[in-house]
Amino acid sequence: METCSKSMAHAMLSLMVFSFLFIPASTLLESNQQGYISAVISDKGLDFAKDVLIQKAVSSMIPLQLSDVDKSLKIPVIGKVHLGLSNIIIYSVDVANSYVETGDSGIVLVASGATANLSMDWRYSYKTWLVPIRISDQGSASVQVQGMVVGLSVAIINQEGTLKLILLGCGCHVKDIFIKVDGGASWLYQGIVGAFEGKIVSAVEDAVTEKIREGITKLDSLLQSLPKQMQVNDVVALNVTFVDDPLLSNSSVELQINGLFTAADRIPDSNSVALNVSFMDAPVLLTNSSLELEIDGSVSNYCHEGSQSFFSCKGSAAKMVEISLNENVFQSAASVYFQANYLHWTVDKIPEQWLMNTAGWRYIIPQLYEKYPNDDINLSIAVTSPPNIRIADHDIDTTIYTELIIEVLNSGEVVPVACISLVISASGSAKISRNKLAGKIRLVNFTASLKWSNIGKLHMHLIQGVMSTILKTFLMPYLNSHLRRGFPLPLPHGFTLHNAEILLLDSRIIVRSDLKFTDRYDLNQLPSLL
Repeated sequence: METCSKSMAHAMLSLMVFSFLFIPASTLLESNQQGYISAVISDKGLDFAKDVLIQKAVSSMIPLQLSDVDKSLKIPVIGKVHLGLSNIIIYSVDVANSYVETGDSGIVLVASGATANLSMDWRYSYKTWLVPIRISDQGSASVQVQGMVVGLSVAIINQEGTLKLILLGCGCHVKDIFIKVDGGASWLYQGIVGAFEGKIVSAVEDAVTEKIREGITKLDSLLQSLPKQMQVNDVVALNVTFVDDPLLSNSSVELQINGLFTAADRIPDSNSVALNVSFMDAPVLLTNSSLELEIDGSVSNYCHEGSQSFFSCKGSAAKMVEISLNENVFQSAASVYFQANYLHWTVDKIPEQWLMNTAGWRYIIPQLYEKYPNDDINLSIAVTSPPNIRIADHDIDTTIYTELIIEVLNSGEVVPVACISLVISASGSAKISRNKLAGKIRLVNFTASLKWSNIGKLHMHLIQGVMSTILKTFLMPYLNSHLRRGFPLPLPHGFTLHNAEILLLDSRIIVRSDLKFTDRYDLNQLPSLL
């Protein structure tokens, strides 16, 4: 048996969209500060996130149990009948259409044409003058709700470096309800339809609306609890406080974070870090107890129309997200590593191992061999100031100021004999490795000058060739072994980059990409939003 009226919907699934759209891609600074990392989510990205997260939200929401309903009514001939519905459960939801809109006042999400299926148990009892004893029965029923429309609007503001959600309005409207009663007499069917279709509709609409409110409150608490610092390793952490309010246009959402690296809370207890680096066979580099191969890859898919947003470049297919990193982000990382004394290395083995004994320097620095014949050598390499990193169109220019001290191992004693100052010019490139921004550096040129010597005057034109070999066989491969590891980009939980493109433009590295949602991510890992 079937009938229609109004009933149910499901909007809390929309609140899940917001939890992931904004937990992810940014975290910015407080109002009067500058954001050095920005993330722009295009309308394509918003639609993708909406569709994926509605699907995931529906699966996490059901089954949803509604409150029991009881009512007494008079049935002709029968008299007064007590009716009750219990175990009212929404067990499936299907959203046919949905859209998200952004504007100056906030974000609006609407799901329409939704259907939901419910199951429930019914019972009744009554007495009649014909039969003086109480008569009762029970059974089950199924309900289908059609034409549900669910909507909500939220504002997102920056509150002391975190995002705050403000629910501006929400609601649920059910157009039609179809009830099928299993068992019972025809009068019972008509009684249930007449007595309960309005109550079922109201229960569904109220439950969905209340879930939205509860969910937004929990989501706001979750956003407020997000850390303002993301630790990358034992040395550096990324400042991920939000800067200013999100910028909402009619086709995108832009977020900015401080994005500068700072010293991590946990830094190993040592005044400086000296690495014993050994090369076994080029081009394999042994660093920090792990084998690393020199990375490859370069910047591709350039666009240089002078636009501030890569989305607007001619001929570029629309992408879901654009992440822009100012050169100051990388400059701050270099500064932190320098201040933590991590840019200092003691080298005792390189591919050109003949240089690690004074005999190899016999014709380059004769007096070195004469004073210390056949003694082993260490090279102490220290960066003397934070590397200077500048991002130009299509290239990353890096200048590194370094001192190299030649140390002789004589009778168990380390003897510094000469110090050479180096100004190194290098060119860098960037690439995407999974969800990380990685890179590569190559030597362009360098200058070498003698800072001091304990063994007399050195012929720097001869030293120049040796320095070139050391830079190419040690320093560049060593830096590349770390650059290839990259650092994670700010992305929504459970999302990965897909068909990413990189642009170097106007002091920025810009990453444009579509997104994929990985089912390996479990929504239940987050506190329940429902």
